[in-house]
Amino acid sequence: MYKELKTLEEIRIYSDPYRIQIMNQFQKMGRPATVKEIANSLHEVPAKVHYHVKKLESIGLVSLVDTKLVNGITAKYYEPFQGQIMIKKSEFDETVQQVFLSETQNLLNNLFEESKKRFLLANQGPTPTGTLMNHDIFLTKDEAKELTDWINQFCIKHQNNDTSEPRESYEVFFTMAKGQDPEHSHKNKKEPSSP
Repeated sequence: MYKELKTLEEIRIYSDPYRIQIMNQFQKMGRPATVKEIANSLHEVPAKVHYHVKKLESIGLVSLVDTKLVNGITAKYYEPFQGQIMIKKSEFDETVQQVFLSETQNLLNNLFEESKKRFLLANQGPTPTGTLMNHDIFLTKDEAKELTDWINQFCIKHQNNDTSEPRESYEVFFTMAKGQDPEHSHKNKKEPSSP
């Protein structure tokens, strides 16, 4: 499942570092949660979190999935989008394209910074738990899509800790971009060496 961010407003809404924290907190819950639950876990005021949840809801990254009457108050349960979030470059003029690129870079910087903080935190103790990998691989477009779909489905499958087996929480941050190395872009074959 994919969600495409197509407009500057959508990218601005998602790229806010505080909203990224809210999305991460919803993911950690592993179940639909109320704004109050998210606010409590972030040690924040519910009104502040509610404002940002409404912004995320407006672009489909958070959805209202249930309501319950609790002590005379309607509790609203939200769930985060379960899938890949992609940025689609639309037909903008050159000026708007520059702003679009700037907002996209802002979003990526915020995502990388949040992931970096969590990675460094995981490696501060006596037993480091973070794993970092960097590989150049050669794939067809279909294989690249298959890989991202598989990772996404694997993460969704293991989002909830609802088994009797003891499990630990791991944070996964995955990026994949088409390489720009001109030496390898045409062929993946070695030329025969001359005698």
